[in-house]
Amino acid sequence: MATKKTPSPKPAVKPAVKAVKTAQVTTKTAKVSTKTTKVATKSNKTTKAAKPVKAAKAAKPAARELVVLVGTRKGAWILRGDAKRKTWALEGPHFHGHVIQHLVMDPRDGRTLLASAKTGHLGPTIFRSTDFGRTWTEAERPPAFDKAPEGEVGRSVDHTFHLVPGPDDEPGSWYAGTSPQGLFRSDDGGKTWRGLPGVNDNLTMRPWMGTVQDGTPDGPKLHSILIDPRDRKHLYFGMSGGGFHESTDGGQTWQPLLDGMQVVGGFDDKEPTFHDPHCVRLSPGNPDRLWQQNHCGIYRLDRPGTTWQRVGMKMPKKVGDIGFPIVVHPLDDDTAWVFPMDGTDVWPRTAPQGKPAAYVTRNGGRTWQRQDQGFPPEQAWWTIKRQAMTRDDCKRVGLYVGNTQGELWASADEGESWRCIARHLPEIYSVETGWKA
Repeated sequence: MATKKTPSPKPAVKPAVKAVKTAQVTTKTAKVSTKTTKVATKSNKTTKAAKPVKAAKAAKPAARELVVLVGTRKGAWILRGDAKRKTWALEGPHFHGHVIQHLVMDPRDGRTLLASAKTGHLGPTIFRSTDFGRTWTEAERPPAFDKAPEGEVGRSVDHTFHLVPGPDDEPGSWYAGTSPQGLFRSDDGGKTWRGLPGVNDNLTMRPWMGTVQDGTPDGPKLHSILIDPRDRKHLYFGMSGGGFHESTDGGQTWQPLLDGMQVVGGFDDKEPTFHDPHCVRLSPGNPDRLWQQNHCGIYRLDRPGTTWQRVGMKMPKKVGDIGFPIVVHPLDDDTAWVFPMDGTDVWPRTAPQGKPAAYVTRNGGRTWQRQDQGFPPEQAWWTIKRQAMTRDDCKRVGLYVGNTQGELWASADEGESWRCIARHLPEIYSVETGWKA
């Protein structure tokens, strides 16, 4: 599919760094202009002033391209969009045959990609590209648990599930969450990884992790690694079947944030270690507000409070507030989207009644509106996994969902209408967006 060459859509927030550079260029050219307009006087005679040198125009920032990154059960794909997000060019597969749990772009340079990969023969690893997917290099030391002392049974990483770029002022830093649950960090752009002892080696964390049998059908996972943009030492993460946790010292120590969350049915509600957050997001417009899609409903937490409020009770009863993903508006912390699934009886994990739809709240969860225009009206028995729904940061926010049937759907009007922009892919595990430099 040909991509029309048109200017890239403007993001909702313009990069401050580029503005600073532009200002510096303008200042320098202004100084040159001032020197050339000085007037020399001698014996009361005025010398004709030299014509001022025109200030050089500030260089325009390089055009950026909106891309959608898709991880699937059998490889990875990249979509490039035109300025109006109407035409998309599909590229791939990368890593054909590999299970790609997560494909993420580093927003700090707009070129670096990290992919979490696994095959039945090669095991789990991380691949890194610094030229936006033209070439890839495998991590020298991917995430791995330390060897257990003699006589003890150790743990081994089945796959890396979740990848997150580190703070803006720590270029090259990344975090990774694994299955079984482990937290890792890289400080060299993903080449080598080390475990965080405050999680991986802390015996008090083990009861929260449970066993493989306690996890989801795809295995227990550490996910939703969040970094407070105001304080890089303020971290959060979620675990399937293991609650939601907070650190204020860069990951050395952790405390659970569970108050208000319902315990999964069938487990002792007095037992604090079994809570099942599916996806947690921090509001970019207000980092003190967190949104959570849980096994037991939709929740919101307003810091410095420590009690989650269940805000999904106003969802239609026939639909419920069970699902995997949740997405938050980049500027409006009252606006969030979810994609419900059937969580009744044996947990079919399909669209309720076979009628897929997103739901949006624009008032902090007090009310919810259905958004299904463009989706199949019936007999569509698919769902969206926890990392397979995301947004862009255009002025009119775009939404993207990848389903278990290998379809990628997009909305350029904040969910009011949807259309399928890619079909016939393998089962989609993750969807992310980025601005390619």
